[in-house]
Amino acid sequence: MEDSKTQPDAYDYKGRPSLKSSSGGWTSAAMILGVETCERLTTLGIAVNLVTYMTGTMHVGNATAANTTTNFLGTSFMLCLLGGFIADTFLGRYLTIAIFAAVQATGVTILTISTIIPNLRPPKCSGENPSSCIPATSNQLLILFLALYLTALGTGGLKSSVSGFGSDQFDETDKEERIKMSSFFNWFFFFISIGSLLAVTVLVYIQDNLGREWGYGICAGAIVIGLIVFLSGTRRYRFRKLVGSPLTQIAAVFVAAWKKRGMELPLDSTMLFDIDDLPGDEIKNKNKKKQKLPRTEQLRFMDKAAINNNEIISNRGTPVVNKWEISTLTDVEEVKMVIRMMPIWGTTIMFWTVYAQMTTFSVSQATTMDRHIGKSFEIPPASLTAFFVGSILLTVPIYDFIILPITRKLLKNPRGMNPLQCIGVGLIFSILAMVAAAMTEVKRLNAARSNGLSDDPTAVIPLSVFWLIPQFILVGSGEAFTYMGQLDFFLRECPKGMKTMSTGLFLSTLSLGFFFSSLLVSIVHMATKGKPWLADNLNQGKLNDFYWLLTILSVVNLMLYIMASKWYVYKDQRLAAEGIELEEEDFTSHA
Repeated sequence: MEDSKTQPDAYDYKGRPSLKSSSGGWTSAAMILGVETCERLTTLGIAVNLVTYMTGTMHVGNATAANTTTNFLGTSFMLCLLGGFIADTFLGRYLTIAIFAAVQATGVTILTISTIIPNLRPPKCSGENPSSCIPATSNQLLILFLALYLTALGTGGLKSSVSGFGSDQFDETDKEERIKMSSFFNWFFFFISIGSLLAVTVLVYIQDNLGREWGYGICAGAIVIGLIVFLSGTRRYRFRKLVGSPLTQIAAVFVAAWKKRGMELPLDSTMLFDIDDLPGDEIKNKNKKKQKLPRTEQLRFMDKAAINNNEIISNRGTPVVNKWEISTLTDVEEVKMVIRMMPIWGTTIMFWTVYAQMTTFSVSQATTMDRHIGKSFEIPPASLTAFFVGSILLTVPIYDFIILPITRKLLKNPRGMNPLQCIGVGLIFSILAMVAAAMTEVKRLNAARSNGLSDDPTAVIPLSVFWLIPQFILVGSGEAFTYMGQLDFFLRECPKGMKTMSTGLFLSTLSLGFFFSSLLVSIVHMATKGKPWLADNLNQGKLNDFYWLLTILSVVNLMLYIMASKWYVYKDQRLAAEGIELEEEDFTSHA
């Protein structure tokens, strides 16, 4: 009977085989989408307006405010790797989401309280003289950073597992549910975008006009509501068994290779230990989803991990393989695949450094410009990022309906542009964005000087804030190409047994991009102390020179990226050269 049909690799909250009729599907997925929407609303609602809070309320300089924002976002994305490791190895995705959502709610609650209690922030500036502003004390900053980094910890743990747990609610072996799974990721992206738009418009407006306590209070309430909705679906969720972290496999291969560094490799690769040599049906079952890979000549020192030096031991008569002593050749080749991806991974970090400027110095620029629409309505500075989000949403359908058909014909490729070409287009957009940003800043500085406003950091320069729109649109369009290309690249090129790590690899480029932005800001701020480029009074600084520096670095990075992409050989092409057909995979299930 249909009602009693179970999914063999899934179980319910009591550990019983999961009944398809009463578990999983869209009802469960919708509850998971809800908590992710609240997470995006909360994280972005804090991040996009954090610069103005740091400068206007905590009275710190522009460089410090920018670094606080990029470090917060960088930590959030970097902690996705930790969250993924914990989920895969110890807690599972459900518990990871629940625990880290509670951690995020705690962080945002502390942030809200810090905006309500007067002693947790410095007094307001007296008069119009900036020197009268008292900066935040170390204790006040300590409470703020505690709140921010608890929020970042919660974000990293939650974000690492929510898309994977959503895909767990559908059965890949069922054709109908596989189609639903594909739709789930479309809706996942849609609800993330909705959360982003609400954050940069409604939430930012509330923060600037009703008060930070209201804005952050709504964030805290939203994540608590999202957590309650998520927990309410416990009885309906489908759970999967822990599979272990692929980071363990990578570490084990390196350890085994290092231990045998003095041994000679056999000339015949068939002498190396591989999947077919694994003892016991149980161990073979664990590896049955792996595709046996041929030995490659690159990184040959790693092959020593597969030298069989009688590491297979007997435990009560049962053969046992110690993975820290010996690895299969297929495991070694999978790790090689990841290493080959590293040059591409490294040369995409620069895009996210450019991206970071949209939530830092671009917002600082907006605070000094005329933001009025009509006579009464004034756009909050951070709400300019709505053009950024909007350009992403426009670029995706333009690519699908216009660019993709054209590139299919021109490149004679049914997929249109390949992932590396998409990323390259995104990097070009980021260069154009920094050129536009530098030119706009020159125009803004000229307007400040010609109107005698260079010495007044609080003055509104008679120049429309809409001059900033090109840089937001260019970075937004660039993100659409870079995001699509990176996600496609990491999902398709990661070994089949390491798909859970692909999201972590992608998100780590965002994290390192934000951290590099912080490092670059600190270096530039120290190197230009006499005539600061990143002055607390932007009208007396040279932010345009900083943007030109980013342009130059982006051009150099693009050249390195082109070299790396020409060197890289796609997995299917490499296997085809060995006469091996790549196994069919449903990549959407790992997004």
